[in-house]
Amino acid sequence: MKTEDNFAFIIHPIDAKRDVSRKYPALGRLPVWLIDFLSLFFPPVFISQIKGIQSAANGRFLHGWFVACPLTPARMMSVPPAVAYGKIVQTGRLAERLGAKLLGLGAFTSVVGDGGITIAQRLKVPVTTGDSYTIATAVQAIIAAAQQLHIPVAQSCVAIVGATGAIGAVCAEMLAPQCAHLLLIGRRQEKLQDVAQKARATGCPQVTISNEMSALTQAHLVITVTSAVDAVIEAHHLRQGAVVCDVARPRDVSRQVATRRPDVLVIEGGMVEVPGAVDFGFNFGFPPRMAYACMAETMALALEQRYESYTLGKDIKLSQVLTIDKIATKHGFKLGGFRSFEKAVSEEDIARVRAYHLRLPTSTTDSQTIC
Repeated sequence: MKTEDNFAFIIHPIDAKRDVSRKYPALGRLPVWLIDFLSLFFPPVFISQIKGIQSAANGRFLHGWFVACPLTPARMMSVPPAVAYGKIVQTGRLAERLGAKLLGLGAFTSVVGDGGITIAQRLKVPVTTGDSYTIATAVQAIIAAAQQLHIPVAQSCVAIVGATGAIGAVCAEMLAPQCAHLLLIGRRQEKLQDVAQKARATGCPQVTISNEMSALTQAHLVITVTSAVDAVIEAHHLRQGAVVCDVARPRDVSRQVATRRPDVLVIEGGMVEVPGAVDFGFNFGFPPRMAYACMAETMALALEQRYESYTLGKDIKLSQVLTIDKIATKHGFKLGGFRSFEKAVSEEDIARVRAYHLRLPTSTTDSQTIC
């Protein structure tokens, strides 16, 4: 059904060989280093038309487009920001030519440089990174997983890896009032102290900071959202029975965790069920009707007819997160179940990790912390 409400969303190859192969099988057979090198010279790519999104609130239909910035994460982070901006802006102008009224930035296109501000300044179409709804769904996912595993959040140590980033800082603010011990891990000590101070103001009994991944052995629940190109969480970093919500793309959690730690549950953060009989026209690795939360934010704003630059930059307000969550819920977006390393999490997976989970101590103050 034709409608004036529309959007576009920028994707880019995360796993160079796998993702390039989905559109161009011959190119996907090239060595990774060559794909990384050539990505700087590829033009923006039209991927697909998106159809069938329908608001649960008013029945309004929405259509959109996937467009691809050719840069891989390694290439995007290695070139000067101005070069990366240029490629992303080129891709945004492709979206403008398609007639998009709102543009979403996916994966590293929302991370590079100033978090979308420069991109928005150079385009006519409003821009959003989708980070606000990503925060909302990450917090919902970790709490839902804890409930299924019978882990009492109020008695648990919750860790945020990448706590100095835009997403991590607000996740910390949201979870601090709900847990017994909040552990913030990041590299910028001054920013970590700022995030910790805000968390303590919520009344969290214990807030500690660290720049060492070894501190993660304290955490029952983990949200990880760094902008690292390679995995930062290995099997030995996690305590028995831990639950990790990996929001980062590329993943923060090593694939070795899946094979070496059957006692740990790793879930992909931000998977959302989209309302309507949606057809994305492209397989980006999710089941039917499922999308990343950053995509869903763009869709929800368009259904609400809020064609504005909603989430930009490195300073996200809690009020933005609560507002987009309300808008998305209104139109029928909801948490889309759990996936782990591209596979659905089964009841057997939940039961296995639940069996490994040790009884929580009555207090977390006896844990070794790094302040």
